Formats: sequence, C-alpha cells, structure tokens
Amino acid sequence: MTSRLLHYPGTKCQPLPTPHDIKNEFPLKSELYTKIEGFRQEIIDILQKKTKKTLFIVGPCSIHDTTAAFEFARKLKKLSDYVSDTIALVMRVYCEKPRTVLGWKGLLYDPNLDNSNDIAKGIRMTRELMLEINRLGVAVGTEFLDPLTCHYYHDLVSWGCIGARTSSSQIHRQFISGLSIPVGFKNSTDGNILNAVYGMNAANHAQCHIGLDDYGRACAMNTSGNPNTHLVLRGGERRPNFNRPSVAYALELLATHKLPLRVLIDCSHDNSGKDHEQQPEVVEQVVEQICQGNENILGLVLESYLNPGRQKHTSPSALKYGISITDGCMDWNTTEEIILRAHARFSKSEAALSSTFASVD
Repeated sequence: MTSRLLHYPGTKCQPLPTPHDIKNEFPLKSELYTKIEGFRQEIIDILQKKTKKTLFIVGPCSIHDTTAAFEFARKLKKLSDYVSDTIALVMRVYCEKPRTVLGWKGLLYDPNLDNSNDIAKGIRMTRELMLEINRLGVAVGTEFLDPLTCHYYHDLVSWGCIGARTSSSQIHRQFISGLSIPVGFKNSTDGNILNAVYGMNAANHAQCHIGLDDYGRACAMNTSGNPNTHLVLRGGERRPNFNRPSVAYALELLATHKLPLRVLIDCSHDNSGKDHEQQPEVVEQVVEQICQGNENILGLVLESYLNPGRQKHTSPSALKYGISITDGCMDWNTTEEIILRAHARFSKSEAALSSTFASVD
C-alpha cells in the first residue's frame, strides 16, 4: 500500500552501490590525493590572487566516450606542461548533462547511449575516468548537477561549477557550502547575474541541511561555508556578457554584496552565440582585458574536443569519434593555437608562438 501511494504504477526502484562501495572499488591512493590537493591549492591561489597565473577550464561539453576523453586529456597534459608558468589548465570532465526539457543526461546516467540508463555502470565509469585523468597529471573540473551523485566522485574534482539552471537552487547552494573545492556559480540562462551572486553569498556561509554520508544514510549536515566561490559569466538570451561594460557591472554587483571580485568567463554558450567557431574571438577579447590589467578576471572556460562541431545523438555505432553529442566544440588544433597565443600574451614573449612545441599525435 505504501509503495502505491509513493509511486505511479510502473515506477521501479533499483538499489545502487553506496559511495563507500564505489570508493573501495576505485580507491583514491594517498599519493594521488596529495596531487589533487595540489591542483586545488593552485586554483585557490589564483582566486585569492596569490599568483599571476590564469585559470583555463578546457574540454568537451560532456563526456560520452571515455577513450576519446582520455586522448584529449593526454594532449591537454602536454600543453599544460608547456604553458604552466602562466596558465593553469583544468579539464572539463562533465559526466552529468543538465537538460532544459528532455534528452541524454550524460555518461553517469546512460553510459551505453541507448536509454538503458545503467546508472551503476555510469557511476563506475565516471569515477574510473576521473581517477585516470588525475593520474595522468591533469586536474579535473566538473559541473555538480545532482548533490546525490557527486558523493561518488567529488574527492577527485579540483574545480566545480553550478550551472545556469541550478545557481538559484537552495539545495545546491547548501551543498556547495560544505565542499573544500573552488566552485563557480553561472549566471542564469536569461542572463540574470544576481541569482549567481546570491548563490555565492549563500554558499559562502555556514548552512545546516539534509545530506548523505558515504554509506547512503541521511544525515544532518552542518557546514562552515565555502570561501572559494566565484562568478561565471556565460551570456544569456543570445546576449554576451564578456565585454568590458558587462564585466564591470558584474564586479559592481559583487562589491555591493561584499563578495570577492573574481569572475571566470565562459567563452561558449551565449557568449559565443552558441557557435563554437566564435569562441576564439571571445578568447581574444577576454585575454586583451586581462593583459590590460583587469586582475579580477580569473580566466576562461572553453568547450573543446578532438574534432570540431557536434553530431546528432543516434545509435552508438553510428557516432563519429571525438565529436561532441551535445554542444558544439572547437577542435584540438584550434584550442591549442589559442591557448598558446594566450600564453604568449601573458608571458609577453612572442617567441612562445614560434617555439619548438610539438603537438600530441
């Protein structure tokens, strides 16, 4: 009787392994833990302006093929080693995909890409991929979409994001207040920045809320607040907000609410008119603002993959390798070129562009 009251007919409940089970299956060893702590501290130092480095979050809109994702990570690692004196590169490893209405929800939910929704498999694939990318020496960034699923992998993440559709969510703000990870709040899809500013403010403060422990038990969570939140500007309603007046307005809002003056600029989404080919132009303009002395711009977010554009999500066997099935992405060669150009600008050395740096095969 109780189950009929709680669920519509046909609803099925399938038990999942606990976060404790998954972490035992894919453990985080002490050496790798130390490395991830180092990644996080480097990002925090950028946020707190203890270093002149700029933060670049780079990678595909969403992960659907772990082999291609790891190939991208290898390329990013080599580039990261080359530009590390001016740029801290973090890979976008987004395994949960927010949907405005319907659609594929990401590797964690549907790893087989066929609506079989094998979440247990997706959780394992997500954790294993993040472990391997970290072992390679590349920091992992992701969007925290579901406060339940993140318990399976948040110990492997060095930078997090709360998306445009969830920045106004009290649940997400409370959850972030307890994380020891730098987290960005995106402005809303309609361009509203205030929701993200409110989100930062709430997450900065101590909160009491209901959460889960590693054994899947409901617990009263008392947090101390996350001091390392920041604003992410992604444009809205096809209007960009990466230009100087928009950035100045965002900084003014942060100052009004007594929040740290730090902004990360998403060069994709509405800042590029949802056209991946326009991202390099956005990068150029943002890099120019940084080079002209705007120390409150922390860096950039880029949607980038092995090959350009996007493809329709059809049967898995029909998909082309290294092309996004969600938002369109820049190809690797374009990504490498614009990051090297930014590095040259930041290091004030045009010689960086004509160096003997060799691309990853």
